[in-house]
Amino acid sequence: MSGWWQRLKDRLAGWFRREPAPGHYESGSKFSVRGWVATAPMVWPSREYLVYVPKGRSRWKRAPLLVLCHGCKQTPEDIARGTRVEALADRMGCVVLLPRQKDSANPWRCWNWFEQRTGDGNGEAAIVAAQIRRVRRAYRIDRKRVLAAGMSAGGALAAILGVRYPHLVTAVAVHSGLAAGAARSAMTALSVMTHGPDRDVERIAEEARARAAPHDVRVPLLAIHGERDDVVRPVNAVALVRQYLALNAHPAIAGQPHGTPALPDPDREAAIRTPEGRTQMVRDWYRDGRLVARHVEVTDLGHAWSGGDTALVYNDAAAPDAMALVGAFIEDALSSR
Repeated sequence: MSGWWQRLKDRLAGWFRREPAPGHYESGSKFSVRGWVATAPMVWPSREYLVYVPKGRSRWKRAPLLVLCHGCKQTPEDIARGTRVEALADRMGCVVLLPRQKDSANPWRCWNWFEQRTGDGNGEAAIVAAQIRRVRRAYRIDRKRVLAAGMSAGGALAAILGVRYPHLVTAVAVHSGLAAGAARSAMTALSVMTHGPDRDVERIAEEARARAAPHDVRVPLLAIHGERDDVVRPVNAVALVRQYLALNAHPAIAGQPHGTPALPDPDREAAIRTPEGRTQMVRDWYRDGRLVARHVEVTDLGHAWSGGDTALVYNDAAAPDAMALVGAFIEDALSSR
């Protein structure tokens, strides 16, 4: 009798047991009336995108959203594979939005971060913001946990989203990127990548914060940069951190001249040695006990995603794993929101 009963229980369990649905991709496109780009005025202001729906996604539970913007000469598929974002999404239950740049908008598939309209929050920033709103509705996203991230030009676009859309994007992670509005035009972009911003990016943040008043702006930043990056030099990460400290009204830069070419003293600092002998210097700034900026400088790392898949361009296999750093940042910066 006991054997018969066990067989019946096993069969019933097999009928009703459901394996978690596998992760999968869906596609779409979104238009913005504010999305015209002056550097490509004949290009329709719409961009395609991919959405990665993580393994076991339940429609009954609101999920965090990770917006991951690819760099130059990349596609959404490239950055997803290179960064191994699917593993993070499956572990954390994140929906991932991956915008796609058009070849006709930029022949190297760079996001036009240096274009005035985009830097001001229109142009391609407005298009991606419209994509975020659509995905937020369609996939039941937790509005308090929307992280914009990117590599290089994609990181610069993520930085713009955080400054120009502080009530849409709740945190930003930039790998090898630049501050919002760093360049005055496409003509100065290469100089900015080498020497740092040619605009007052701290003032841009202060003005954005003032426009958001009376609401308190809290958009924490993770900035990861290679010490040996000779494409987007580390001075840009310094400017980016200072910009977000200004956006978040951190007192560390109060009284310092705008454009000071050094980071202010952090609230916490640690040097972490990797198995390959690299050092990641991690500096944190807090406001009212909450993380508002984290700067991770990695020795011996060039212009590449740290811990990425070297079968693809702009990836470096050695530690630290930048996507793991993004995951930790999400938990540190957004868990209490």
